[in-house]
Amino acid sequence: MPWDFIRLNDGRQIPSIGFGTWKLGNGQGTIDQVNQAISVGFSHVATAQASRNESEAGIALRESGLERTDIFITTEYSGLGGLDIRTSINNSLKNLGVSYVDLYLIQHPRLAVPDIPIVWAEMEAIQAEGLAKSIGVSNFSVEHLDILFASAKVKPATNQILLHPYVYARQLPILEYAAKHNIVIEATARLRGPVDAPVRAIANRLGVSTDQVLAWTKAKGAVVITYALSLFAPHSLVPHNTTADNGRNSTSSKSERLVGYLSAGDLQLTADDILAIDVAGAT
Repeated sequence: MPWDFIRLNDGRQIPSIGFGTWKLGNGQGTIDQVNQAISVGFSHVATAQASRNESEAGIALRESGLERTDIFITTEYSGLGGLDIRTSINNSLKNLGVSYVDLYLIQHPRLAVPDIPIVWAEMEAIQAEGLAKSIGVSNFSVEHLDILFASAKVKPATNQILLHPYVYARQLPILEYAAKHNIVIEATARLRGPVDAPVRAIANRLGVSTDQVLAWTKAKGAVVITYALSLFAPHSLVPHNTTADNGRNSTSSKSERLVGYLSAGDLQLTADDILAIDVAGAT
């Protein structure tokens, strides 16, 4: 299943699909879902302070029996409790039960208090100490990145942004900036709408589920986080909470659906397929 690794600008690599825990809630159900994702082949688990389930993700990671180097862990500084970044990363490491994370993100530029240069310097220090192998940002615009670059010693490895057909044109400046500076884009999205028609047609032609046409995001060169995957499921999207609708929630506890997500890495959309989705998203 060719969800290959993508090389980051710091020389490390990130799996191009990850299982996101955003809004899964907490408790044994979350542990079970992370365990299930790992068991079917996910090697990237993405969580955050704001998800409030780092501890559950950590339990699942330990229960998996995998070596630490076999799993890629992302978490994010969310500014909970007004804690500074250093306290927050140490709390996250304790919650996850690990000595480092593979990727640590600032979840939003508004969390860069007192300003982006000072906070990014703190991120660089965390990386230098080995608490995070790679560092990046989330929801940063071109303007925010320009401010960061003015004083940064280390480029952000990734920028996690909203990326789906309805915002693709609007996000092009960020995508172009990222390409220029070799910053990997991570894609998040949660919607449905007119894009359903071409997605359904493509899925029917290829004999796959509409979920699997998430290959559109892969074609844009972005890392896909699973809570974005229901973008292409016209009738399966439900609110982000711990209760599934007919067993189908945004990160899905169904093993077959998770396997389908991984199998989507094999799909090769044509240029016409991608254009049809782009056009539908722009209407």
